[in-house]
Amino acid sequence: MESEDSKTVFVVAFSTTGSSEEARRIATALVDEQLAACVNIVNNIHSIYRWQGATEAAAESLMVIKTRANLLPAIESRLRDLHSYDVPELVAIPIAQGAQPYLDWLYTSTSDSQESS
Repeated sequence: MESEDSKTVFVVAFSTTGSSEEARRIATALVDEQLAACVNIVNNIHSIYRWQGATEAAAESLMVIKTRANLLPAIESRLRDLHSYDVPELVAIPIAQGAQPYLDWLYTSTSDSQESS
């Protein structure tokens, strides 16, 4: 892991859900499948957004997903499988720096089976 550049290896991804139960179900699947090392769930957020030409508002839960950048396509696929939304949110930002023991844990807690060669 020491030779890897953390700016290109690790990301924090975000996805909202319609309920805390849905967030827990998806988060558990992502961690169980080693697509994410950790998913924090922030409940009771209020979202205002455009959908089908109208401004909408909804109570949602936010998943904060810590993972490797190369696992994002697999996470996107699992969100399409597991999510109730027609267009599940998935956006990610790179982790520019972090405590090395944490980054090492994040790396070893996620799957190498999704690595592209």
